[in-house]
Amino acid sequence: MKRKADISRETKETQIQLSLNLDGDGTSKINTGVGFLDHMLELFAKHGFFDLEIQAKGDLHVDAHHTTEDVGICLGKAFHNAVGDKSGMLRFGSFTVPMYEALAKVDLDICGRPFLHYDAPVMVGRIGEFDTELAEEFFHGFVNHSGTTLHINVSYGTNQHHIIEAIFKAVAKALDIATRLDDQITGVLSTKGSL
Repeated sequence: MKRKADISRETKETQIQLSLNLDGDGTSKINTGVGFLDHMLELFAKHGFFDLEIQAKGDLHVDAHHTTEDVGICLGKAFHNAVGDKSGMLRFGSFTVPMYEALAKVDLDICGRPFLHYDAPVMVGRIGEFDTELAEEFFHGFVNHSGTTLHINVSYGTNQHHIIEAIFKAVAKALDIATRLDDQITGVLSTKGSL
């Protein structure tokens, strides 16, 4: 079973082409026009062992908001399509990542019920051309279109780059765990029989 997805999205604000392979080796080719977002998506692919290609053009003359949000939407749709009916999949994933002085813990359930809990130190300003508040917007787009319940808790941290990087790595590792196939699981891991 190939767990792959290709997503195209075109609006008046963005044009995005995205390809995802859940069972890859962490290879990525990312170009969103937003350097810090590219960096986060490259390490997301690497640490989740996902093959990921993204070509995005957005209204960066305005700011990076629409590009960041829409890439999150497309990545969410790709995960939703790639996991299919979720047969044999572990479904739950948790991971904690220390990034120097920052510590991010992620718990998630690929259950079809989108929900985001995002508890991180208040961040203001920019990292390159990336407004730090956009990290939360990215994950809103992701959960709403992947059907994932996602809890992100940053216990502490002062460096905004470290905090956001720890979050992206922790989400990637938790998704890697949750999307693994297990021979012990027959059908979908739910007493309801479907998710």
